[in-house]
Parts: sequence; structure tokens; C-alpha cells
Amino acid sequence: MHFDLAQIPVTDAYKLLVSTVVPRPIALATTVDAAGRVNAAPFSFFNAVSSVPPVVVLGISPGATSDDGYKDTERNIRDSGEFVVNLVDEELAEQMNVCAVDFPARTGELNEAELTPLPSVGVRPPRIAQSPVSFECRRITGVSLGPRSMLEIGRVIHIHIRDDLVDPEKMYVRTEKMRLIGRMHGRGWYARTSDLFLMDRLDLESWDANKR
Repeated sequence: MHFDLAQIPVTDAYKLLVSTVVPRPIALATTVDAAGRVNAAPFSFFNAVSSVPPVVVLGISPGATSDDGYKDTERNIRDSGEFVVNLVDEELAEQMNVCAVDFPARTGELNEAELTPLPSVGVRPPRIAQSPVSFECRRITGVSLGPRSMLEIGRVIHIHIRDDLVDPEKMYVRTEKMRLIGRMHGRGWYARTSDLFLMDRLDLESWDANKR
């Protein structure tokens, strides 16, 4: 079935998009405002888009409850130029969900979710102790996608990985042990990353050999 997105409500276009682009990794982003208050919010319009330089992006939709129409995360990134992406595993899932609540202004999501902030190395926003992986990021630029919808592009300057998940000598990450979760469809569906299969990438020599 064909859908012309210019001819349907934006809410329907959203449903079609998020129900088909799955699973999406989750960024539990921490930022700091001008008064030093920490904000934590999850985003599934998130991914790594470059390794040279190392770059991640956050798609930030309008803030429905804010005075200026922007989410706190967007405002804080724009003002400070810094943010931290904390990845979400199965143990962190419910606390991540608490951070998605539209709390009143100046409510500390980390306190409400009983999450522990840890000092970052190169940016002001803290990382989250319970997260298996955290990326400290400096803003490269922000791209307006529409009224108060932004794509924030950040360069990763520091990576924190839980000790049991990485061999620092070999630079080998035990990805299968992270037990990260991904965002699926609807308001509450998520996926685990524990159901894996291995398929080696083919080079040209292997491809030609398999054709014979």
C-alpha cells in the first residue's frame, strides 16, 4: 500500500515511520542548563553516523509542555554545546522509562529514576553510572528539520565502557554481553539484542568462489 506523506496527518506519518524503522538504538541523553541543572531524556531517533570523525546524531522533536516549544535537551545542547549519550541495557530499561515522564520544570529526572551521575572528563553534563556505555559529545552543529524539530550533531570526544565489557589491550568490546535494548513500535514495545546470528561479510574473492 502506498502512502503520500504530504496527504496524511503528521501523526499518521509518525506511526508509519516508527513502526517500520526498527529496532532503533536508545540514547539516554544527559545535558546541563545555564543554572547547572541536569536533564536526562531518552531518544530513539539516534545513531552513530561517522567514525572519522566519530559522530552521533540526536533527532529531537518539539517540546509539547515547554514555553518556547523546545525540549530541555535541545535548549541545553544549543546553549552549552555539550551532551552525553548513555546507552540503555535491560537493567536500565525501567529507569530510562521514568526519564521519559513529562515532569514539571526543574524536576531532576536522575533523582526520580534513582540514577547516579558521574563526572564526565571533557564536558559538563554527567554520565550515568548504571549505563554500560557513555559517549561524551561536543556539538558540531544543529540542523532545523521544521518548527522546533532539530537534528543535533555531536562529535564523540570520550567513550566510557564498563570494565567487564571491554578488553583494553585488544580494543575488543564484548558487545553480546551488553544486553542493550532497542525501541520498537507503538508506545511501549522494545527489543532485546540477545537473539543474534553471525553472517560473515563477503569479499570479492569469496563471492567469486561461491559462484562457481
